[in-house]
Amino acid sequence: MGLIGKILGFIFGDGRNVIRETAEVFRENAEAGAQRGETVQVQAMKQHAAEFSGPRTAWFDRVMDGLNRLPRPAMAFGTLGLFIAAMVDPVWFAARMQGIVLVPEPLWWLLGVIVSFYFGARHQVKSQQFQREIVDTMGRVPDVLDNLNKLQRLEGRKQRPDIAEPAPQVAQDAPGDDNPALTAWRRAALQDDPATM
Repeated sequence: MGLIGKILGFIFGDGRNVIRETAEVFRENAEAGAQRGETVQVQAMKQHAAEFSGPRTAWFDRVMDGLNRLPRPAMAFGTLGLFIAAMVDPVWFAARMQGIVLVPEPLWWLLGVIVSFYFGARHQVKSQQFQREIVDTMGRVPDVLDNLNKLQRLEGRKQRPDIAEPAPQVAQDAPGDDNPALTAWRRAALQDDPATM
């Protein structure tokens, strides 16, 4: 028992924990890391509060605050508007979406960079040849034109509905008609008004 006590005293004695201190060389102490993170967050919040603590009476500050609040609601309501437009007039919506097919990929990258930087995300732009993308986009033009022609034909049908065909006249005594009541009704209707049959 004395030997085990000496070993444990060596490892855990004098208020030290050799195992914990050795492990902290390879892995951060979670408690100390949380305390450092809290300190950084509190300091950032104090700095942010100090920046906005004074009255913002300048017209430029008010305009910038208003503009900073616009993009998120505009994008949210714009997306909902696209869904509504797709339900109200699918042909109009599909024609607009055909135009998006012609946007070259580098512009999509640029839009992604702008949006991701605006919302604070990191984005790394891939470097590819611009001319190859233009040729690829131009190769899709015939398909887009074909789709637009189909959509215009559908739009033309929607504006000029076909006139309904008149119902074919029912034969007075159809061959193979085994319903005597229907046959009698047709004969009676024909005697009353020959123009109805």
